[in-house]
Amino acid sequence: MYVIMVYDVNEKRVAKVLKKSRQFLNWVQNSVLEGDITVAKFEKLKFGIKRIIDESEDSVIFYILRDTKYSSREIIGIKKGGEEIFL
Repeated sequence: MYVIMVYDVNEKRVAKVLKKSRQFLNWVQNSVLEGDITVAKFEKLKFGIKRIIDESEDSVIFYILRDTKYSSREIIGIKKGGEEIFL
């Protein structure tokens, strides 16, 4: 499956969330990662993120696409990273 992850977490936890996320997904830009991931790895990612964040203060959103065949990306402005990965 293809996952896009966006997060808004307290400054104290940003580096930890990014480090954990990059173990499974590709960095696209500030607070956004994406990539192909297995169900098992997705569960590991979610478990790791839950251990880091404060659910009463932080927010993490996963957009799950079963198929990227009908998806496209349009970038306006500077390209930060990972744009060549999107299918």
